[in-house]
Amino acid sequence: MREYSIAAIPADGIGPEVIAAGQTVLANLEMRLGDFKFTFENFDWGSHYYRKHGVMMPSDGLEQLKKFDAIYFGAVGAPDVPDHVTLWGLRLPICQGFDQYANVRPTRILPGITSPLRNCGLGDLDWVIVRENSEGEYSGHGGRAHRGLPEEVGTEVAIFTRIGVTRIMRYAFRLAESRPRKLLTVVTKSNAQRHGMVMWDEIACEVAEEFPEVTWGKMLVDAMTVRMTLKPQSLDTIVATNLHADILSDLAGALAGSLGVAPTANINPERRLPSMFEPIHGSAFDIAGKGIANPVAAFWTAAQMLDHLGEQEGSARLMRAVARVTGAGILTPDVGGSATTREVTEAVCDAIHSSNI
Repeated sequence: MREYSIAAIPADGIGPEVIAAGQTVLANLEMRLGDFKFTFENFDWGSHYYRKHGVMMPSDGLEQLKKFDAIYFGAVGAPDVPDHVTLWGLRLPICQGFDQYANVRPTRILPGITSPLRNCGLGDLDWVIVRENSEGEYSGHGGRAHRGLPEEVGTEVAIFTRIGVTRIMRYAFRLAESRPRKLLTVVTKSNAQRHGMVMWDEIACEVAEEFPEVTWGKMLVDAMTVRMTLKPQSLDTIVATNLHADILSDLAGALAGSLGVAPTANINPERRLPSMFEPIHGSAFDIAGKGIANPVAAFWTAAQMLDHLGEQEGSARLMRAVARVTGAGILTPDVGGSATTREVTEAVCDAIHSSNI
């Protein structure tokens, strides 16, 4: 029996709802396969913790998380707490503190879900976006001077290091090499950002020599939005900076039908520290507590966690169950259905136990 200890941080908004659904599905997967077991420990960190303690998590939060095999994260953000406080108080300290430098966001159209793109169906949009997750535009360097005065200045310094760019580029090339099309697109804005972005382009050329089987090309981020919309079939694996890939992956989720189905893995590839898995959709306070949050992104995220832990059979079975449920039209309102979070969760659990998937 393979055992895994998982830190669950449901956090804010619909996070507790979808993480609870994910834990239910994983428990059913355990029963169905019978050769691995998850032990969850829940942490009540988030905006509610901030209101009580003035911080999003305790000062020794990272130390508490180090012992776990993985982290299952819900969402962060609340209407009454500034977004930069919630993000820099919880999610980013975990990502940066555990050197989770590879943010991996797969996107494809699931059965039963309609893309807003005309004539784009199953198999036409099947991407993996690799986002540099530790530096770049979200490095946290900068400051403000002369606050409140007409001459007030705010600086946000994007930091790109050779080691940071090289390792994410190598990760992306390796991922592209493992996929059937062996196709990689490197996204920058090197025509206007002539220092860090040109370095990205140069390092891409260097790393490409290590992967002769991968076909690759460069594209400016603004042109990339057009290509994603008009020629989705032309893309496969994509790598970009922290900010650019953050924006492009949200667009990708919307093009696949809804952010409610879009997963994320924050990976420490060397496995020196735990990796973290979270749905993209955010806290979605407008629907929190209504029982209609889409749990599919949390399920897909759980499948990524299973893959990372080496449980490929469990991951594949979970995604087949999800595809069976969405294909049967059991969908939450964000993707055109009328099912509740609980109904989708129960349907996926039933599909997991079916002998024919």
